[in-house]
Amino acid sequence: MAAPMSEGSPALEPGAAPYGNFPNYSRFHPPEGRVSLLPGGLLRSLFPAAARPLLGLDVGCNSGELSVALYRHLLGLQESEGSLDQPAAGKDLNLLCCDIDPVLIERAQQCSPFPASISFANLDIMDSGAREPFLSSYLSRFGRSTFDIGFCMSVTMWIHLNHGDSGLMEFLSFLSSLCKYLLIEPQPWKCYRAAARRLRKLGRNDFDHFRSLAINGDMAERITQILTKDCAMELVCCFGSTSWDRSLLLFKSNGSNHEASEQEQ
Repeated sequence: MAAPMSEGSPALEPGAAPYGNFPNYSRFHPPEGRVSLLPGGLLRSLFPAAARPLLGLDVGCNSGELSVALYRHLLGLQESEGSLDQPAAGKDLNLLCCDIDPVLIERAQQCSPFPASISFANLDIMDSGAREPFLSSYLSRFGRSTFDIGFCMSVTMWIHLNHGDSGLMEFLSFLSSLCKYLLIEPQPWKCYRAAARRLRKLGRNDFDHFRSLAINGDMAERITQILTKDCAMELVCCFGSTSWDRSLLLFKSNGSNHEASEQEQ
């Protein structure tokens, strides 16, 4: 997840990323640490008969390294392969990746090896006035109203810290209504404390909601409870934990809106 930076503003000090907009994030949490936990053939097992292309949404994509790694892994492509090597990749999966930081999005666009099938867009996912027309426009290009799979990788903490308990619940509710499957990597509570401590060390104001959050403790469990009890999703699988102690959780929607979308295909 990332935050906008005004033109001409100085580079952020290390750790001063109140929305998670770390400019070199993939250097200290490499994409391989996540994608290696996901089984090969995952899309085939989840969508054995679905029409192609499948549509994916990656929320809080930063500068796109993990998005590209996920895309390659899900399609079984080699590290060196791009759209010139695999021109038919977009027939299997189209991925829309969004982030609130325009600088990171510009970098992702410039470096994308799959410009025809991975789209990077500057979007504040918590701005309903901006997200709904934008996402609807993208989906309508494919005659769809929902995504097949969503990715939310180390984003929930930044939503939670900046928008509070109600913001986190609204965010999860929105994603569950928009995606048939949701792969989510929640940050544990110790990361919340570390993020707040980094801001204080830099003399910044604390996160507005940090001290008032009632949703706390085991965040993987708390987010699972929200998705399963309040958002009509079921936990399909936990693919294990990364070396930095974050679980990869796959959820499936039980909502009728996704059944209707499947019929549209």
